[in-house]
Amino acid sequence: METAEHQRNARIKAWTVQVLPAPLLEWQPASADASFRRYFRASTAQGSFVVMDAPPSHEDCGPWLRIGQVFRAAGVNTPQIYAENLAEGFILMSDLGATTYLAALNATTDATTADALYLAANASLIKLQLASRPGVLPPYDEALLRRELDLFPDWYVAKHLGVTLTEAQRTVMEQTFRAILDNNLAQPQVFVHRDWHSRNLMVTEADNPGVVDFQDAVYGPITYDLVSLYKDAYIGWDEAQILDWVIRYWDAARQAGLPVRADFADFYRDFEWMGVQRQIKVLGIFARLCHRDGKDGYLKDMPKVMADLRRACERYAELHKFLRLLDALDGTAVAAGYTF
Repeated sequence: METAEHQRNARIKAWTVQVLPAPLLEWQPASADASFRRYFRASTAQGSFVVMDAPPSHEDCGPWLRIGQVFRAAGVNTPQIYAENLAEGFILMSDLGATTYLAALNATTDATTADALYLAANASLIKLQLASRPGVLPPYDEALLRRELDLFPDWYVAKHLGVTLTEAQRTVMEQTFRAILDNNLAQPQVFVHRDWHSRNLMVTEADNPGVVDFQDAVYGPITYDLVSLYKDAYIGWDEAQILDWVIRYWDAARQAGLPVRADFADFYRDFEWMGVQRQIKVLGIFARLCHRDGKDGYLKDMPKVMADLRRACERYAELHKFLRLLDALDGTAVAAGYTF
């Protein structure tokens, strides 16, 4: 007896055959992500296409389509849409290739290649930010930022570690979250992808990078996507290299007229504090993906995220109590780095 998954696979393949501009030659899974979306690659004599399967019971394709148009209008290389079936959750789009930044970076030791890819990502991000205006994307407001922070006590601390915080520890966490939010909310606001990192940036033949997974984009802090890129959960660089790329972004953004801080030290502090918010959130998300969704593959990426979080907390006196809380939770020492 056919399973529901087999039936859905048959429907999406049949729909694809109907809407393709040329006969289907090859059909194969392309990828899946942390949501319920799946992707297939459909090859024809006229080239390759990607088909997204986003079950309407779990995913709403509307925001993905609308935000993709916003990004493309800004000059960002997002997939071109050729056909859609929102009732079923099927979308036929252009193929940005199968090579993520992560795969390309892991496959080379050539510093020139890494430099070219990251500077292209900087340039594309600046294009997106220059197109920013309020009222187009949902606000990355205090309520949303706070919900993300709360994933940490709910999923990482309580569920993953199995720890019940003391009243004193809860007070430290609340005070820290308040300080983080005050910084985040004071930053200039722009369009924010929210996951501008090596798994969502594609190496393309022209106009690097190809950009995917943008459906959760918002209007929020200017350093957020830069944090996603350079405090990436999936790949790390030494701090001197990160500083070089961040400084080059800051200089280019300033010359382009974006509202970055006039002093780089102030900008880098914002970058670090935004990173603390994201790292706290990501630890909670990875724990939730494991314990709620059965996706334990993300657990291997937790140590890198925690190390980045600790490193930032060590640098700023306002975060030292939270660092001691992390020590109490995990018992891990901290290595100092650059201080501003």
